[in-house]
Amino acid sequence: MKAITGGKLIVPDERGIFRVLSEHAILYGQNIERIVPESKLSIGEHSSFEEIIDAKGAYVSPGFVNVHIHGAMGADAMDDDAEAVLTLAHHQASTGVTSFLPTTMTCPIPAIRRALSHIRAAMKQRGGARVLGAHMEGPFISTARCGAQDAAHIIPADFALIEPFLDVLKLVTFAPEELPEGSDFVDRCQTAGVVLSIGHSAADYETARRCFAERNICHVTHLFNGMAPFHHREPGLVGAALESEADCELIADNIHSHPTAHRLLWNAKRERHIVLVTDSMRATGLDDGESELGGQKVFVRNGVATLASGAIAGSVLTMDRAVKIFAENTNCGLPAAVACATRSAAESLGLYDKIGSLETGKRADFTIFDKDVRIQKTIVGGENVYEF
Repeated sequence: MKAITGGKLIVPDERGIFRVLSEHAILYGQNIERIVPESKLSIGEHSSFEEIIDAKGAYVSPGFVNVHIHGAMGADAMDDDAEAVLTLAHHQASTGVTSFLPTTMTCPIPAIRRALSHIRAAMKQRGGARVLGAHMEGPFISTARCGAQDAAHIIPADFALIEPFLDVLKLVTFAPEELPEGSDFVDRCQTAGVVLSIGHSAADYETARRCFAERNICHVTHLFNGMAPFHHREPGLVGAALESEADCELIADNIHSHPTAHRLLWNAKRERHIVLVTDSMRATGLDDGESELGGQKVFVRNGVATLASGAIAGSVLTMDRAVKIFAENTNCGLPAAVACATRSAAESLGLYDKIGSLETGKRADFTIFDKDVRIQKTIVGGENVYEF
Protein backbone atom coordinates (compact mmCIF):
# COMPACT_ATOMS: atom_id res chain seq x y z
CA MET A 1 0.00 0.00 0.00
CA LYS A 2 1.05 3.61 -0.66
CA ALA A 3 0.16 6.87 1.05
CA ILE A 4 -0.12 10.60 0.37
CA THR A 5 0.33 12.79 3.44
CA GLY A 6 0.74 16.50 4.15
CA GLY A 7 -1.74 17.68 1.54
CA LYS A 8 -4.97 19.63 1.35
CA LEU A 9 -7.36 17.01 0.05
CA ILE A 10 -10.25 18.09 -2.18
CA VAL A 11 -13.06 15.71 -1.22
CA PRO A 12 -16.89 15.63 -1.32
CA ASP A 13 -18.75 16.30 1.91
CA GLU A 14 -21.91 14.47 3.01
CA ARG A 15 -23.92 16.50 0.45
CA GLY A 16 -21.44 15.78 -2.32
CA ILE A 17 -20.08 19.34 -2.34
CA PHE A 18 -16.31 19.48 -2.80
CA ARG A 19 -14.33 20.99 0.08
CA VAL A 20 -10.79 21.01 1.45
CA LEU A 21 -9.85 18.43 4.09
CA SER A 22 -6.53 18.92 5.88
CA GLU A 23 -4.41 16.67 8.10
CA HIS A 24 -5.69 13.52 6.44
CA ALA A 25 -3.82 10.85 4.47
CA ILE A 26 -4.90 8.85 1.43
CA LEU A 27 -3.98 5.17 1.54
CA TYR A 28 -4.11 3.46 -1.83
CA GLY A 29 -3.07 0.71 -4.18
CA GLN A 30 -4.75 0.64 -7.58
CA ASN A 31 -7.82 1.99 -5.78
CA ILE A 32 -8.29 4.23 -2.76
CA GLU A 33 -8.22 2.04 0.34
CA ARG A 34 -8.90 4.61 3.06
CA ILE A 35 -8.79 8.32 3.86
CA VAL A 36 -7.78 8.69 7.49
CA PRO A 37 -6.58 11.37 9.92
CA GLU A 38 -2.80 11.46 9.82
CA SER A 39 -2.79 11.37 13.61
CA LYS A 40 -4.30 7.86 13.46
CA LEU A 41 -1.41 6.42 11.43
CA SER A 42 0.87 4.39 13.66
CA ILE A 43 4.65 4.17 13.33
CA GLY A 44 4.17 0.59 12.23
CA GLU A 45 1.84 1.60 9.42
CA HIS A 46 4.29 4.26 8.24
CA SER A 47 7.05 1.71 7.97
CA SER A 48 4.87 -0.74 6.05
CA PHE A 49 3.99 1.60 3.18
CA GLU A 50 5.58 0.86 -0.19
CA GLU A 51 5.77 4.60 -0.86
CA ILE A 52 4.85 7.77 1.03
CA ILE A 53 4.36 11.00 -0.91
CA ASP A 54 4.61 14.17 1.14
CA ALA A 55 2.40 16.74 -0.62
CA LYS A 56 4.05 19.51 1.43
CA GLY A 57 0.91 21.58 1.78
CA ALA A 58 -0.16 21.33 -1.87
CA TYR A 59 -3.66 20.42 -3.00
CA VAL A 60 -4.44 16.75 -3.63
CA SER A 61 -7.30 16.43 -6.08
CA PRO A 62 -9.05 13.68 -7.96
CA GLY A 63 -7.47 13.47 -11.40
CA PHE A 64 -9.07 15.72 -13.98
CA VAL A 65 -11.33 14.14 -16.62
CA ASN A 66 -11.21 15.70 -20.11
CA VAL A 67 -14.08 14.58 -22.34
CA HIS A 68 -13.20 16.81 -25.30
CA ILE A 69 -9.64 16.97 -26.62
CA HIS A 70 -8.46 16.67 -30.22
CA GLY A 71 -4.70 16.98 -29.90
CA ALA A 72 -1.52 18.26 -28.30
CA MET A 73 2.25 18.23 -28.79
CA GLY A 74 1.92 17.88 -32.57
CA ALA A 75 -0.38 14.84 -32.36
CA ASP A 76 -4.10 14.58 -33.12
CA ALA A 77 -6.73 11.92 -32.45
CA MET A 78 -7.43 11.84 -36.21
CA ASP A 79 -3.82 10.93 -37.09
CA ASP A 80 -3.44 7.55 -38.76
CA ASP A 81 -0.71 6.76 -36.27
CA ALA A 82 -0.90 4.35 -33.36
CA GLU A 83 1.42 6.58 -31.32
CA ALA A 84 -0.68 9.75 -31.60
CA VAL A 85 -3.16 8.89 -28.85
CA LEU A 86 -0.31 7.81 -26.56
CA THR A 87 1.34 11.20 -27.11
CA LEU A 88 -1.92 12.79 -25.97
CA ALA A 89 -2.06 10.50 -22.93
CA HIS A 90 1.38 11.59 -21.71
CA HIS A 91 0.66 15.27 -22.34
CA GLN A 92 -2.69 15.09 -20.55
CA ALA A 93 -1.01 13.62 -17.47
CA SER A 94 1.32 16.63 -17.32
CA THR A 95 -1.76 18.87 -17.06
CA GLY A 96 -3.41 16.91 -14.23
CA VAL A 97 -5.70 14.83 -16.43
CA THR A 98 -5.95 11.15 -15.48
CA SER A 99 -8.78 10.09 -17.84
CA PHE A 100 -9.79 11.48 -21.23
CA LEU A 101 -11.73 10.98 -24.45
CA PRO A 102 -9.65 11.56 -27.61
CA THR A 103 -12.04 13.41 -29.90
CA THR A 104 -12.52 12.86 -33.62
CA MET A 105 -13.52 15.46 -36.21
CA THR A 106 -15.91 15.77 -39.14
CA CYS A 107 -13.85 13.89 -41.73
CA PRO A 108 -14.49 11.12 -44.27
CA ILE A 109 -15.92 8.02 -42.56
CA PRO A 110 -12.89 5.81 -43.40
CA ALA A 111 -10.61 8.30 -41.62
CA ILE A 112 -12.90 8.36 -38.56
CA ARG A 113 -12.95 4.56 -38.47
CA ARG A 114 -9.15 4.42 -38.55
CA ALA A 115 -8.98 6.94 -35.72
CA LEU A 116 -11.48 4.96 -33.62
CA SER A 117 -9.43 1.81 -34.20
CA HIS A 118 -6.31 3.54 -32.88
CA ILE A 119 -8.27 4.80 -29.86
CA ARG A 120 -9.56 1.27 -29.22
CA ALA A 121 -5.97 0.00 -29.15
CA ALA A 122 -4.89 2.82 -26.82
CA MET A 123 -7.65 1.92 -24.35
CA LYS A 124 -5.74 -1.30 -23.61
CA GLN A 125 -2.38 0.37 -23.02
CA ARG A 126 -0.95 2.08 -19.97
CA GLY A 127 1.24 5.14 -19.68
CA GLY A 128 0.05 8.66 -19.00
CA ALA A 129 -3.64 9.43 -18.63
CA ARG A 130 -6.16 6.62 -19.09
CA VAL A 131 -8.00 6.50 -22.44
CA LEU A 132 -11.65 5.95 -21.52
CA GLY A 133 -12.87 5.74 -25.12
CA ALA A 134 -13.71 8.27 -27.82
CA HIS A 135 -15.78 11.39 -28.27
CA MET A 136 -17.06 11.57 -31.86
CA GLU A 137 -17.63 15.25 -32.70
CA GLY A 138 -19.26 15.07 -36.14
CA PRO A 139 -20.00 14.26 -38.88
CA PHE A 140 -23.65 14.22 -37.68
CA ILE A 141 -23.83 17.98 -37.22
CA SER A 142 -25.30 21.09 -38.90
CA THR A 143 -23.67 22.89 -41.81
CA ALA A 144 -25.18 26.10 -40.38
CA ARG A 145 -23.11 25.77 -37.19
CA CYS A 146 -20.11 23.69 -38.27
CA GLY A 147 -17.48 26.17 -37.02
CA ALA A 148 -14.02 24.76 -37.71
CA GLN A 149 -15.48 21.41 -38.82
CA ASP A 150 -15.30 20.71 -42.56
CA ALA A 151 -18.85 21.06 -43.89
CA ALA A 152 -17.99 18.96 -46.96
CA HIS A 153 -17.98 15.82 -44.80
CA ILE A 154 -21.17 16.42 -42.80
CA ILE A 155 -23.69 13.59 -43.25
CA PRO A 156 -27.02 12.51 -41.69
CA ALA A 157 -26.81 10.56 -38.45
CA ASP A 158 -26.70 6.82 -39.11
CA PHE A 159 -26.38 4.31 -36.28
CA ALA A 160 -25.03 1.66 -38.65
CA LEU A 161 -21.90 3.76 -39.18
CA ILE A 162 -21.00 3.76 -35.48
CA GLU A 163 -22.28 0.31 -34.52
CA PRO A 164 -18.89 -1.44 -35.05
CA PHE A 165 -17.33 0.92 -32.49
CA LEU A 166 -19.80 0.79 -29.61
CA ASP A 167 -17.02 -0.52 -27.35
CA VAL A 168 -15.05 2.67 -28.05
CA LEU A 169 -17.64 5.42 -28.36
CA LYS A 170 -18.61 7.02 -25.07
CA LEU A 171 -19.86 10.39 -26.35
CA VAL A 172 -21.28 11.45 -29.74
CA THR A 173 -22.01 15.05 -30.69
CA PHE A 174 -24.92 15.54 -33.07
CA ALA A 175 -27.42 18.17 -34.27
CA PRO A 176 -30.94 16.94 -33.40
CA GLU A 177 -32.65 19.18 -35.96
CA GLU A 178 -30.73 17.37 -38.71
CA LEU A 179 -32.01 13.89 -37.83
CA PRO A 180 -33.82 12.24 -40.76
CA GLU A 181 -37.57 11.89 -40.21
CA GLY A 182 -38.38 8.67 -38.39
CA SER A 183 -34.77 8.19 -37.31
CA ASP A 184 -34.14 5.74 -34.46
CA PHE A 185 -30.60 7.08 -33.96
CA VAL A 186 -31.22 8.53 -30.50
CA ASP A 187 -32.99 5.45 -29.17
CA ARG A 188 -30.36 3.03 -30.49
CA CYS A 189 -27.48 5.09 -29.11
CA GLN A 190 -29.08 5.30 -25.69
CA THR A 191 -29.84 1.57 -25.66
CA ALA A 192 -26.17 0.94 -26.48
CA GLY A 193 -25.00 3.19 -23.64
CA VAL A 194 -23.57 5.95 -25.85
CA VAL A 195 -24.01 9.43 -24.36
CA LEU A 196 -25.44 11.89 -26.88
CA SER A 197 -24.43 15.54 -26.83
CA ILE A 198 -26.08 18.39 -28.72
CA GLY A 199 -23.48 20.51 -30.47
CA HIS A 200 -22.62 22.27 -33.71
CA SER A 201 -26.36 22.65 -33.93
CA ALA A 202 -28.86 25.24 -35.14
CA ALA A 203 -31.60 23.78 -32.93
CA ASP A 204 -34.14 26.31 -31.72
CA TYR A 205 -35.28 26.55 -28.12
CA GLU A 206 -38.26 24.20 -28.45
CA THR A 207 -36.27 21.51 -30.22
CA ALA A 208 -33.53 21.64 -27.60
CA ARG A 209 -36.00 21.74 -24.71
CA ARG A 210 -37.75 18.61 -25.98
CA CYS A 211 -34.40 16.84 -26.27
CA PHE A 212 -33.60 17.61 -22.64
CA ALA A 213 -37.08 17.13 -21.18
CA GLU A 214 -38.48 14.28 -23.26
CA ARG A 215 -35.64 12.40 -24.93
CA ASN A 216 -33.23 12.12 -22.00
CA ILE A 217 -30.40 13.85 -23.86
CA CYS A 218 -28.33 15.46 -21.13
CA HIS A 219 -25.05 16.76 -22.57
CA VAL A 220 -24.11 19.88 -24.56
CA THR A 221 -20.88 20.23 -26.52
CA HIS A 222 -18.92 23.42 -25.71
CA LEU A 223 -21.85 25.62 -24.64
CA PHE A 224 -21.97 29.04 -26.37
CA ASN A 225 -19.82 27.79 -29.29
CA GLY A 226 -21.15 26.06 -32.38
CA MET A 227 -24.70 27.31 -31.74
CA ALA A 228 -26.77 30.49 -32.05
CA PRO A 229 -26.04 33.08 -29.37
CA PHE A 230 -28.66 33.65 -26.68
CA HIS A 231 -31.27 36.25 -27.59
CA HIS A 232 -33.98 37.44 -25.23
CA ARG A 233 -36.72 36.62 -27.78
CA GLU A 234 -35.02 33.57 -29.24
CA PRO A 235 -33.17 31.83 -26.38
CA GLY A 236 -32.18 28.91 -28.60
CA LEU A 237 -30.03 25.99 -27.48
CA VAL A 238 -28.14 28.18 -24.99
CA GLY A 239 -31.33 29.18 -23.19
CA ALA A 240 -32.69 25.64 -23.13
CA ALA A 241 -29.39 24.30 -21.80
CA LEU A 242 -29.12 26.90 -19.03
CA GLU A 243 -32.55 26.14 -17.61
CA SER A 244 -32.19 22.35 -17.91
CA GLU A 245 -30.16 19.83 -15.96
CA ALA A 246 -28.02 19.05 -19.00
CA ASP A 247 -24.27 18.76 -18.48
CA CYS A 248 -22.70 21.69 -20.31
CA GLU A 249 -19.12 21.63 -21.56
CA LEU A 250 -17.23 24.91 -21.24
CA ILE A 251 -13.93 25.86 -22.88
CA ALA A 252 -12.72 28.13 -20.08
CA ASP A 253 -9.95 30.01 -21.89
CA ASN A 254 -11.49 33.53 -22.01
CA ILE A 255 -11.30 33.25 -25.81
CA HIS A 256 -14.22 30.99 -26.67
CA SER A 257 -16.46 32.86 -24.23
CA HIS A 258 -16.30 35.97 -22.08
CA PRO A 259 -15.80 35.64 -18.30
CA THR A 260 -19.36 36.92 -17.87
CA ALA A 261 -20.60 33.87 -19.76
CA HIS A 262 -18.73 31.72 -17.26
CA ARG A 263 -20.46 33.51 -14.38
CA LEU A 264 -23.88 33.13 -16.02
CA LEU A 265 -23.27 29.41 -16.45
CA TRP A 266 -22.08 29.09 -12.84
CA ASN A 267 -25.12 30.94 -11.51
CA ALA A 268 -27.43 28.72 -13.57
CA LYS A 269 -25.78 25.37 -12.84
CA ARG A 270 -23.35 25.63 -9.92
CA GLU A 271 -20.90 22.74 -9.77
CA ARG A 272 -23.22 19.86 -10.66
CA HIS A 273 -23.64 20.24 -14.43
CA ILE A 274 -20.63 22.23 -15.65
CA VAL A 275 -18.01 20.14 -17.46
CA LEU A 276 -14.72 21.92 -18.07
CA VAL A 277 -13.05 20.80 -21.30
CA THR A 278 -10.10 21.97 -23.37
CA ASP A 279 -11.16 21.24 -27.00
CA SER A 280 -7.41 21.50 -27.57
CA MET A 281 -5.76 20.81 -30.92
CA ARG A 282 -2.32 19.57 -31.99
CA ALA A 283 -0.60 22.93 -31.46
CA THR A 284 -1.20 22.70 -27.69
CA GLY A 285 2.10 22.67 -25.85
CA LEU A 286 3.98 24.07 -28.86
CA ASP A 287 5.04 27.55 -29.94
CA ASP A 288 2.84 29.85 -32.02
CA GLY A 289 2.76 29.14 -35.74
CA GLU A 290 0.94 27.19 -38.43
CA SER A 291 -0.86 23.97 -37.46
CA GLU A 292 -3.75 21.78 -38.62
CA LEU A 293 -7.19 20.67 -37.46
CA GLY A 294 -9.48 18.30 -39.34
CA GLY A 295 -7.53 18.78 -42.57
CA GLN A 296 -7.72 22.57 -42.39
CA LYS A 297 -4.84 24.99 -41.78
CA VAL A 298 -4.85 26.62 -38.37
CA PHE A 299 -2.78 29.60 -37.26
CA VAL A 300 -1.86 30.06 -33.61
CA ARG A 301 -0.98 33.58 -32.53
CA ASN A 302 -0.66 34.65 -28.90
CA GLY A 303 -2.45 31.52 -27.77
CA VAL A 304 -5.43 31.94 -30.12
CA ALA A 305 -6.03 29.26 -32.78
CA THR A 306 -7.95 30.34 -35.90
CA LEU A 307 -8.61 29.27 -39.47
CA ALA A 308 -7.46 31.53 -42.30
CA SER A 309 -10.99 33.04 -42.21
CA GLY A 310 -10.41 34.14 -38.61
CA ALA A 311 -12.88 31.60 -37.18
CA ILE A 312 -11.77 30.08 -33.86
CA ALA A 313 -10.43 26.56 -34.44
CA GLY A 314 -10.13 24.61 -31.23
CA SER A 315 -7.82 25.83 -28.50
CA VAL A 316 -4.40 25.45 -26.95
CA LEU A 317 -5.95 25.35 -23.48
CA THR A 318 -4.89 22.80 -20.86
CA MET A 319 -7.11 21.53 -18.05
CA ASP A 320 -4.99 22.95 -15.25
CA ARG A 321 -5.36 26.42 -16.78
CA ALA A 322 -9.10 25.87 -17.32
CA VAL A 323 -9.58 25.12 -13.62
CA LYS A 324 -7.64 28.21 -12.58
CA ILE A 325 -9.38 30.52 -15.07
CA PHE A 326 -12.86 29.27 -14.17
CA ALA A 327 -12.22 29.63 -10.44
CA GLU A 328 -11.00 33.20 -10.95
CA ASN A 329 -13.80 34.23 -13.32
CA THR A 330 -16.63 32.91 -11.16
CA ASN A 331 -15.10 33.30 -7.69
CA CYS A 332 -16.56 29.84 -7.03
CA GLY A 333 -13.51 28.63 -5.12
CA LEU A 334 -10.92 26.09 -6.14
CA PRO A 335 -12.78 23.00 -4.83
CA ALA A 336 -15.86 23.87 -6.89
CA ALA A 337 -13.78 24.47 -10.01
CA VAL A 338 -12.10 21.10 -9.46
CA ALA A 339 -15.54 19.47 -9.24
CA CYS A 340 -16.30 20.86 -12.70
CA ALA A 341 -13.16 19.15 -14.04
CA THR A 342 -13.71 15.85 -12.22
CA ARG A 343 -17.07 14.88 -10.77
CA SER A 344 -19.24 16.57 -13.42
CA ALA A 345 -17.34 14.93 -16.26
CA ALA A 346 -17.42 11.51 -14.58
CA GLU A 347 -21.13 11.84 -13.86
CA SER A 348 -21.84 12.83 -17.46
CA LEU A 349 -20.26 9.56 -18.64
CA GLY A 350 -21.89 7.42 -15.94
CA LEU A 351 -18.51 6.70 -14.35
CA TYR A 352 -18.75 8.54 -11.04
CA ASP A 353 -18.80 5.24 -9.17
CA LYS A 354 -15.25 4.65 -10.42
CA ILE A 355 -13.56 8.04 -10.95
CA GLY A 356 -14.08 11.74 -10.30
CA SER A 357 -13.65 12.06 -6.53
CA LEU A 358 -11.43 11.05 -3.64
CA GLU A 359 -13.52 8.33 -1.99
CA THR A 360 -12.85 4.84 -0.72
CA GLY A 361 -13.05 2.21 -3.45
CA LYS A 362 -12.56 4.55 -6.38
CA ARG A 363 -9.57 4.39 -8.69
CA ALA A 364 -6.39 5.89 -7.28
CA ASP A 365 -6.30 8.72 -9.81
CA PHE A 366 -4.82 11.88 -8.28
CA THR A 367 -3.20 15.12 -9.24
CA ILE A 368 -1.19 17.28 -6.84
CA PHE A 369 -0.89 21.02 -7.53
CA ASP A 370 -0.10 24.33 -5.87
CA LYS A 371 -2.38 27.33 -5.25
CA ASP A 372 -1.90 28.48 -8.85
CA VAL A 373 -2.91 25.02 -10.15
CA ARG A 374 0.60 24.22 -11.34
CA ILE A 375 0.79 20.45 -11.55
CA GLN A 376 3.43 18.80 -9.39
CA LYS A 377 2.50 15.13 -9.73
CA THR A 378 -0.10 12.96 -11.45
CA ILE A 379 -0.98 9.42 -10.39
CA VAL A 380 -3.10 6.99 -12.45
CA GLY A 381 -4.31 3.74 -10.97
CA GLY A 382 -1.85 4.13 -8.11
CA GLU A 383 1.18 4.61 -10.39
CA ASN A 384 3.15 7.83 -10.80
CA VAL A 385 2.85 8.93 -14.43
CA TYR A 386 4.05 12.54 -14.21
CA GLU A 387 6.24 14.57 -11.88
CA PHE A 388 7.33 18.16 -12.38
